[in-house]
Amino acid sequence: MDRKIRVSVDAMGGDYAPLEIVKGTVEAVNENGKLKCYLVGDEAKIQMELSKYTYNKDSIEIVPADEVITNDEAPVLAIRRKKNSSVVVGLNLVKSGDADGFVSAGSTGAVLVGAQLIAGRIKGVERTPLAPVVPTLKGCSLLIDCGANVDARSSHLLQFAKMGSIYMENVIGVKNPKVAIVNIGTEEEKGNFLVKETYPLLKNCSDINFVGSIESRQIPYGDADVIVCEAFVGNVILKMYEGVAGALLTKIKGAMTSNLKSKIGALLCKKSLKKTLKGFSMDEYGGAPMLGLNGLVVKTHGNSKSVEIKNSILQCIKFSESDIPEKIRRNLQE
Repeated sequence: MDRKIRVSVDAMGGDYAPLEIVKGTVEAVNENGKLKCYLVGDEAKIQMELSKYTYNKDSIEIVPADEVITNDEAPVLAIRRKKNSSVVVGLNLVKSGDADGFVSAGSTGAVLVGAQLIAGRIKGVERTPLAPVVPTLKGCSLLIDCGANVDARSSHLLQFAKMGSIYMENVIGVKNPKVAIVNIGTEEEKGNFLVKETYPLLKNCSDINFVGSIESRQIPYGDADVIVCEAFVGNVILKMYEGVAGALLTKIKGAMTSNLKSKIGALLCKKSLKKTLKGFSMDEYGGAPMLGLNGLVVKTHGNSKSVEIKNSILQCIKFSESDIPEKIRRNLQE
């Protein structure tokens, strides 16, 4: 019998915890029988939410944690002081080997700090980036880094490119993924100091399929599979992506309900439109994996609903089965 993929889930993190977290976890285990999930947090509250659903009772286990780290707490101090918080307890399950991955919609700072202090970086990894998958016209691309390393160096970006390529090939299934660095133009001589310093490192790296610079407007068209940048730029791109998608969706809905003719047209194309819009929804790709750790940590949005929680948990399956940490470890040692 195949071993279950074990995922610890921060049941108390996020704007809609524990309601949406529990719901997403149930949806994940009901969709895939390979999963065993540990819901970490207030036992009474979690049990109350679980009682609403039907699921295999062996697939979900509650792990008590009576503290919660909030967004307004200093991450390092919170991780050190709140040893029984849902974040710390969940990450310790990864450290001990009792869980293959950890998913949280809680404090980003606490998750990032805790992941490095508790799960630990792979030997040789200088920085651990957050790498969300973003939808494109050709499928999806990996944006790396989007929030973990604001003051990155060229050597960090080179490692991001290598780790991102490993993830895209083994988890998403893109063979020989195209790697590009975010720039203000496609010419090699353009860019700030960091980009100019990083470009030749990427160009001369035989481990990746480097295709040069990419402007941000090209990203939604899928011109590259791995989009390399430092965290400030990546976070701006990600938030702009989400904002434009939301605004366009609002505009489309408004146009389709503006009059009787448009309502009839909307009814006729409802199925096709729904399918198209679903493919371009950030929620469908789950959260952002933190690469370069001894294990998997996935950070989801603070306002995540059940669908993003579910998909964040499901992405842990392929990550674990592909043994991404070991592949990264071997790549850095070569």
